[in-house]
Amino acid sequence: MNTRPRLTRSIPFWVLVAGSLASSAAGAVVLIDKLGTMETALNAGTATGVEVYVGQVWAILGAILIGVGVIGLLLAFTLGALRAFATPREQLDTVTDPVVDDVETDSADASATTEQPVLDGASR
Repeated sequence: MNTRPRLTRSIPFWVLVAGSLASSAAGAVVLIDKLGTMETALNAGTATGVEVYVGQVWAILGAILIGVGVIGLLLAFTLGALRAFATPREQLDTVTDPVVDDVETDSADASATTEQPVLDGASR
């Protein structure tokens, strides 16, 4: 019997993986398209300000989308690695109580048997 929790049935995990892959793919498409357009226009000598300066902003957006996708995939891999070390619920229910230390019980018995000093002067 496999005692590891199943991450493959977790819908949020697969949404994270699919969203990360989609973000990386969309970022790559935007980045390659805008850099290709800028390179073609600059080499031909027909580049306008819109192609160069706005194209740079779109290329940066594409790079950010790629970075977000990579971070999402790294989080998914980290979650998968941490989930491998998680204890299943069935095992959590069978955990026994910790053993009480003998030193603690001896000190509690000793403090209960010692006489306490009298603070009230009228009780002598």
